[in-house]
Amino acid sequence: MNDSALTTRKRDTKMTLKLSGTVALVTGASSGIGHATARALAQLGAAVVLVARRKDRLDALVSDIESGGGKALAIACDITDRASAEAAVGQSVEHFGRLDILVNNAGVMNIGPVLEREIEDWEPMIALNQQALLYMTKAALPHLHKAAQTGLRRVADIVNISSYAGRVASPNFAVYNMTKFGVNGFSEALRQELAASHIRVGVVEPGAVKTELNDQHKGAMRAEIEAFFASIEALDAEDIADGVAYMVTRPRHAAIGEMWIMPTEQA
Repeated sequence: MNDSALTTRKRDTKMTLKLSGTVALVTGASSGIGHATARALAQLGAAVVLVARRKDRLDALVSDIESGGGKALAIACDITDRASAEAAVGQSVEHFGRLDILVNNAGVMNIGPVLEREIEDWEPMIALNQQALLYMTKAALPHLHKAAQTGLRRVADIVNISSYAGRVASPNFAVYNMTKFGVNGFSEALRQELAASHIRVGVVEPGAVKTELNDQHKGAMRAEIEAFFASIEALDAEDIADGVAYMVTRPRHAAIGEMWIMPTEQA
């Protein structure tokens, strides 16, 4: 490769890492992986729509992004309600005029023995981890399709945040496993459906990450999780955000369908 071609290749590669002119919607953006991902995409030039329930945290993140020269919009809502999820997508497009990237990050981890828990204990997790993801995806698809056909990048992205628990089943994780195995299956089937339309669908499966997701447990389950985290060097939310940013900044002809991000020490 001559010097001129090499210079052009470097310039093109640099351009693929920029999301200027795009709009990304991130659910669960008030903390953890969603918060870090929204910041990462904003730093790459995307206007970012932040969706979660805690408005004060979303407003603080908007201020942070805007102080760095970025664009952001906070939408406080409960996306387990279908109408609210659809309204969030509609408000995003109305405000910024388009939608190029959807990151379905919102989720909860409720674990424990199935024999000892009530069905009602699991229903909020199923609603958020699966139904809300479906509501957001379905509402976003027409806008993502338009972006893939007419946008500057001529490609759009859906990234679903799953889990190591979407690959490996474990005792006391049965219902959480059910939700995350479901996310993985949905993501791969949807990827195949949309591939020809240049709407890329990828799933990220984190291992142990230091987030608020681990703080809700009590008793023996909490002690078990705390002991596990004390035994390894767990990931930070920014490690997952880096993975998401990598997926959505690939050239149009390249898609990352699955990304498994683990702490080095996690077996």
